[in-house]
Amino acid sequence: MKLKEALFEARPYVEYYERLENLVKRLWEESTDEANFLRLLNEEIERAEEPFRTDLRIFLQKFEAL
Repeated sequence: MKLKEALFEARPYVEYYERLENLVKRLWEESTDEANFLRLLNEEIERAEEPFRTDLRIFLQKFEAL
């Protein structure tokens, strides 16, 4: 599954892995499709404070690379 692969790829680079994992799994469940998931994720990135914002960006980069 793309979500799990992206989480695995991002894990060594993120500071708040559990928080990231919980958030992206919740967004994935709420979303209707991948495009909707990416929109929700980008909204979270806009609202997030550093350093968690960087964790979200790292995850997004890994997700889009898959």
